[in-house]
Amino acid sequence: MNIEKICQNSKLSSYNLQKLSTEKKNIILRNFSNALKNNKSTILKANDLDLQEARKSNMSESMQDRLMLNDDRINEIAESLIKLSELEDPVGIVDARWMTSEGLEISQIRVPIGVIGIIYESRPNVTVDAASICIKTGNTVILKGGKEAIHTNIALVKIMRESLVENGHSPDFLQLIESTDREATMEFMQMNQYVDVLIPRGSARLIKSVVANATIPVLETGAGNCHIYVDESADQLMAIAIIENAKVQRPSVCNSVEKVLIHKNIADEFLPKLYEKISDRVSFKGCPESKSLIPDIELITDQELYNEFLDFILGVIIIDNTEKAIEHINKYSSSHSESIITKNIDNAELFLNQITSSTVYHNASTRFTDGGKFGYGAEIGISTSKLHARGPMGLKAMTTIKNVVRGSGQIRK
Repeated sequence: MNIEKICQNSKLSSYNLQKLSTEKKNIILRNFSNALKNNKSTILKANDLDLQEARKSNMSESMQDRLMLNDDRINEIAESLIKLSELEDPVGIVDARWMTSEGLEISQIRVPIGVIGIIYESRPNVTVDAASICIKTGNTVILKGGKEAIHTNIALVKIMRESLVENGHSPDFLQLIESTDREATMEFMQMNQYVDVLIPRGSARLIKSVVANATIPVLETGAGNCHIYVDESADQLMAIAIIENAKVQRPSVCNSVEKVLIHKNIADEFLPKLYEKISDRVSFKGCPESKSLIPDIELITDQELYNEFLDFILGVIIIDNTEKAIEHINKYSSSHSESIITKNIDNAELFLNQITSSTVYHNASTRFTDGGKFGYGAEIGISTSKLHARGPMGLKAMTTIKNVVRGSGQIRK
């Protein structure tokens, strides 16, 4: 597989994609939706091959769930394309316009970034989300998925590329690097001559590798070491319901909660209630104080305080007060999503203002950190960096600014 040729083709086809009107791009997305629905059996056969390999390699059940497609999930993916086609296209929007003292009119206009590379793991829905968001915003995209979903990704991309050709467009608006070799990934990360932005999605290990090795600018997404802090004034029934949702509903995703901090004044009451509610599905790891209350809890290591479990595992830590909770989260968090459960408005505001993560909540589950739930349509990822975009990245995050200056013969004196 010629990685450089793939990148060259993406660069060349990006100029043609940028010429398309919003309506033509929306038609592409609607055609993708129909093509996926019409080719379900092909997708499911490919996905079954990946699931067979996953079982052979003893992949955890939560990660298999992340990988698995069925009729309902394909329908949801296809429907998300229709919804995305109905959203406003940010390309061409004027963010600001002003006149200088020399009479120059300056406009800041949203434009496509160009060529976007995405390196990701496991979840085949990312293949469709990434392709559709990039094309909607006038960007060509090169996908490099993990070996866990390679058969599914090949099938999905083939179906969408065939749809592009059938409707008179270049298939190179969307490309997949099919090699799962590490060498191919390393070579791809050096293609800064052709690729404008690289977005990693997956484990902390993957993201760190991309950041460390890429010569292409990286828009960093983060692992989800998310926290919920239960303050002493919390509605405890609400807190248990939120934690159950954030941990149990889908533990393999990055917005699931991994650590729960509990105010020391309510720990002896609250922790046993929480344990009784979810310990039939969730394994607990905790601090020495937690273990003294629930002897069956395994002690959590310092390294595990940084870890994203992506499984039915929950860390529980007893904490002195809101200030200590903030200090703990800012030290150990991956800067993804954090929530405080409290009736104390002052403590809530302190938490919301001083936590440095990309998304913070008061009395709500971290599971809402999602492009769809935020009203962005499909998302390209959750950015934890402090540059360009933060939190769920939808359409606007896949554009940049062009300064357009109109004059009438001005020269600088």
